[in-house]
Amino acid sequence: MMPRTIDKLRATLPGGVSDGYRVRGMSLRLLEWLGVEEDAIREAVAQAKTDDDVAAWLRGRVDTTKYPEFSRRMLDRSTDDVDKEAFYETYPWAREKGFMTLFDVMLEDDRRTFAEGTSAG
Repeated sequence: MMPRTIDKLRATLPGGVSDGYRVRGMSLRLLEWLGVEEDAIREAVAQAKTDDDVAAWLRGRVDTTKYPEFSRRMLDRSTDDVDKEAFYETYPWAREKGFMTLFDVMLEDDRRTFAEGTSAG
């Protein structure tokens, strides 16, 4: 989840193309669990040359022994864990699918979003 969050943060920097990316939902939850302020990591992303630089910055500020726990919590999050009204406003197609992990939602949303810009051929 962190590489996706870094990409979102990078898109919000001057010269970035946000295309509607927001640091909320799972990205914000991850930052909360890590105990990292969004503005602080955005600055780290702005200063970093690579994602590895951001990872090193994080390792210096976060209890890395909790990474497996946070990863498990991320993998286990589902549509049962969210505010349904706001969720279905953002992902109206998910209502018909019912229960999904949030990673499944992200994959399906990416498929739908990026498939729109391609032609079937």
